[in-house]
Amino acid sequence: MVCALGLGDQLVGITHECDYPLEATGKPVVVRNALPIETMSQSEIDAAVTQRMRDGLSLYQVDEKLLQELSPDLILTQNLCQVCAPSGNEVSHLLNSLSKKPQILWLTPRSLEEIFNNVRELGQATGRLQEAEELIAAGRARLEKIAGVTRRLSSRPRVFCMEWLDPVYCSGHWIPEMVGIAGGVDELAREGADSVRIPWDDVVKWAPEVLIITPCGFNLDKVAELAPQLFDYPGWSDLPAVQQGRVYAVDANSYFARPGPRVVEGTELLAHLIHTDLFSWEGGDGAYQQIECSAAQ
Repeated sequence: MVCALGLGDQLVGITHECDYPLEATGKPVVVRNALPIETMSQSEIDAAVTQRMRDGLSLYQVDEKLLQELSPDLILTQNLCQVCAPSGNEVSHLLNSLSKKPQILWLTPRSLEEIFNNVRELGQATGRLQEAEELIAAGRARLEKIAGVTRRLSSRPRVFCMEWLDPVYCSGHWIPEMVGIAGGVDELAREGADSVRIPWDDVVKWAPEVLIITPCGFNLDKVAELAPQLFDYPGWSDLPAVQQGRVYAVDANSYFARPGPRVVEGTELLAHLIHTDLFSWEGGDGAYQQIECSAAQ
């Protein structure tokens, strides 16, 4: 969002997750993960996160000395998801430790409209309101272009967006809205609410015709690597999406999990995957991969 508003040269620090755009990747890293998730399985990550949150422990490490040296005027953070960002208590503690008190902009969107509102709030806080409004208008126009087509559909395929594989999580927040605009329906999703664990039997009963594997925090290569573990789930080979070859791994980090401008591209990607005959994908390679499911049949 910062770079999309032309503020990349004013960005003084990032988190370990900030890998886009390229101009941001060379900045000092202020926040790092407290867990070695690169070497952990999905079930191990889920168990470790649950335990640390139960014990009141942080999932992140903040370099307070570096933050003091950088002396930012504005800090962007969020309290939408305790798994995805330093908690409010940590931020408050940091503020007390800083000699110069920066402005804090809390970004807590649960919908596409609230993501756009965050862009506007950032524009207001940085003197880039016009650029923010232009970015919002362009995003809305692209979404409306999709919706203008899908509103006329006589039927919508059953879709399931899987936000975690082990255990299985449904999608939440803005992703169900993206599916709806793209011309699908996901009755297992929780629009505007947190993603939660659901029984695998619920997925089997829903019988999705399109299955999108989009685990939060992972890029395409990692998602494609994890996907085959689903082959052993009971009833997997009976899912219509599996039988029709419509199971897709996607770059969740770039297009789904992060509440920024690229959720618009994520909606365009969903429209292509759900209605390949109506929408093309012009976003380039590395966004998705069709999963070969023949091993499970």
